[in-house]
Amino acid sequence: MKDYNEKTHLYGRFWVISALFIFLMLPVAISAHLHAFPSAQVVFKGLAPIALLFYPTAVIEVMTYTPLLGTGATYLAFVTGNINNLKLPCVLSALDSAQVRAQSKEGEVLSTIACATSSIVTTLVIAAGVLLFSPVLPYLTNDDSVFAPAFKQVVPALFGALGMSYFAKHFKLTVVPVAVVCLMLLFKGDLAVGVLIPVGVVVSLLSAHLMFKKGWVK
Repeated sequence: MKDYNEKTHLYGRFWVISALFIFLMLPVAISAHLHAFPSAQVVFKGLAPIALLFYPTAVIEVMTYTPLLGTGATYLAFVTGNINNLKLPCVLSALDSAQVRAQSKEGEVLSTIACATSSIVTTLVIAAGVLLFSPVLPYLTNDDSVFAPAFKQVVPALFGALGMSYFAKHFKLTVVPVAVVCLMLLFKGDLAVGVLIPVGVVVSLLSAHLMFKKGWVK
């Protein structure tokens, strides 16, 4: 297991750094092609408001998702992206179906396979969707389409179905975090998901710890 973790970290860091390099080279290549390089002042002025929100969120996401995903799936998920919508639900569903813990050896293997499968299937579905549905997609997703409301509820429906099984099994543990998130949305209804999820996780951990200490849950 030690050898596996060392190799996973080695390959994972390599691909994370490679992906970061490619992402950064894209705007550089566009600027070089157009012979238009913005000044550092302009770049930092546009980056500042985004960085204030997403940089802390990125750090919190790594700390939050890593224990749930495991080593291999963490690197896979952060390189391929779309963790909230696809990778994390797939991993949690796979672990729940197999009745294994995320931090076990079985959970490590299963979460990596689930995350990799999600990435491959997502790529294939997107490729098929682009080829097959691009002619009719505007008629389905336009604001005046009868299907438009359904497309806007895909993510809530996915997380609702996934979350309901956990709510039913651990009802006491869900009351406090759900109440806190609802209160946050009452005061500020446009809070980003990247803020709500980490806050909900922290509140869940604290409330679960307190309930365990009080003897309300086992």
